[in-house]
Amino acid sequence: MASTSAYAPSREDFAALLDESYGQNEAFEGSVIKGIVVAIEKDVAVVDLGLKTEGRVALKEFQGPGREGALKVGDEVEVYLERIENALGEAVISRDKARREESWVKLEKAFEKQEKVEGIIFNQVKGGFTVDLDGAVAFLPRSQVDIRPIRDVTPLMQVPQPFQILKMDRRRGNIVVSRRTVLEESRAEQRHEIVANLEEGQVIEGMVKNITDYGAFVDLGGIDGLLHVTDIAWRRVNHPTEVLTIGQTVRVKIIKINHETHRISLGMKQLLEDPWHGIEAKYPVDARFQGRVTNITDYGAFVELEPGIEGLIHVSEMSWTKKNVHPGKIVATSQEVDVQVLEVDPVKRRISLGLKQTLANPWEAFAEKYPIGSEVEGEVKNKTEFGLFIGLDGDVDGMVHLSDLDWNKPGEQVIEDYKKGDIVKAKVLDVDIEKERISLGVKQLGVDPFAAKPSDAAGAKAGEEGGGASDLKKGSVVTCEILEVKDGGLEVKIVGTEFTAFIKRNELARDRADQRPDRFAVGEKVDARITLFDRRARKVSVSIKALEVAEEKEAIAQYGSADSGASLGDILGAALKAREDTPKKGAKKEADE
Repeated sequence: MASTSAYAPSREDFAALLDESYGQNEAFEGSVIKGIVVAIEKDVAVVDLGLKTEGRVALKEFQGPGREGALKVGDEVEVYLERIENALGEAVISRDKARREESWVKLEKAFEKQEKVEGIIFNQVKGGFTVDLDGAVAFLPRSQVDIRPIRDVTPLMQVPQPFQILKMDRRRGNIVVSRRTVLEESRAEQRHEIVANLEEGQVIEGMVKNITDYGAFVDLGGIDGLLHVTDIAWRRVNHPTEVLTIGQTVRVKIIKINHETHRISLGMKQLLEDPWHGIEAKYPVDARFQGRVTNITDYGAFVELEPGIEGLIHVSEMSWTKKNVHPGKIVATSQEVDVQVLEVDPVKRRISLGLKQTLANPWEAFAEKYPIGSEVEGEVKNKTEFGLFIGLDGDVDGMVHLSDLDWNKPGEQVIEDYKKGDIVKAKVLDVDIEKERISLGVKQLGVDPFAAKPSDAAGAKAGEEGGGASDLKKGSVVTCEILEVKDGGLEVKIVGTEFTAFIKRNELARDRADQRPDRFAVGEKVDARITLFDRRARKVSVSIKALEVAEEKEAIAQYGSADSGASLGDILGAALKAREDTPKKGAKKEADE
């Protein structure tokens, strides 16, 4: 008994051994350990963990795309130990969690080194897809699936392929990956290799891959080049679809290569002869051709003379008379027109054309039909501060300046008598074909009273038979008709002329007592003497007082001889009687009537 008790452990020693054993086992919880498959029962594998316990794992956790083959007894496997013993006395283990732990360690290393990882797209979720990275589940945003948006992702699912890790957060269990980055990198390498084999000036074939408003993208066998709309043809191409279709095979010339950005500019028209070569000989200045209107703008219209050759008709060269009209109201797109070459610039590849030059110049036609001095008739088109514009034959306008409206009245006053639409007669004063101006005059239809020269019969009285406006000069005696009686004098008109004058109050009589305007009446005729006749200033002045003084001097000279013995009263009486006995032109005219 004594010897036996010496070899048996005490109660305290047994408890210590038991705690040590359990403590060692608990240290394995939450980690990945290795085990041996000891049995396979239906859909479960029994794994011996070497911890005096066994665990069970569903067979499906060992299966899946890209994973090892069928599991069999004796295989060594790694599992994740969650708990050493459950209520059934078995260990709680997981193959999926083991794989996930392994994957996270590998993925973190790949993420640090910016290396690619392999995964399988296995499900679609909101905003993208889920990817199995050998146990770890990552999120693939829809924008990161491909370089260009794709409609059907089915061919890409359940297929092992490389991905680039964009973001990792182990605490939250989040991984974001990109397939697009891998494709771009691969494509960049491919593009670099293709571009290295291309040269500027090289002619190659390609397929039209895409068409935009500004050109077409041509696939050159793995890399795209841009065929700009201006390089498709020498002629104007409004949209690439006029010439190209998607899928069409075309021969192009490489115009420029940017080796840094891998951008390639292509051209089709460069394979054809430049139609601008020898352009000056084909289209000499002043020659006339027929062309088709291809485009209309605010500043003019483009006309195609031949494929690849266009000229511009500036709006100022479209019509002789329509100055402020939009080109679209003169010509229409696709209209055939006759044009004249005005200028050719082969360096800037520009041709200036004229449309109006092929039509008759209306100012030349007017000048030929209506020489200076001709009378014309037209409608008042516009009134301005400097005159009237009259519409004339040939759809041209003539201008009557204010100074050419009336001989006697100010133009500013006379123009108020005219309004738009009035039919006016005028005389042609000048036609300037180069400046496209026609000067007209209304007053020239009548006679300028100041332009007439005085007759040689000095002192002839206007109103006497044989006299007239041409006899007027300073000192002439005229008969005046009173038009208006004012406090300051009389407004009168010289009978037989168009002249009007104002006789001031102090010029109404020799005697102060008779210088009263109220002595006269409107319509009454009086004789007066011209005291001023200025042709340049176009001014005439008359005076009754001057006439009386002159007659007095004449009477003294005629009747006041030294030996006559007559008094001044007798002399004046005789002169007055002689004046009364002499019939005036106006009085004679009234008597005749």
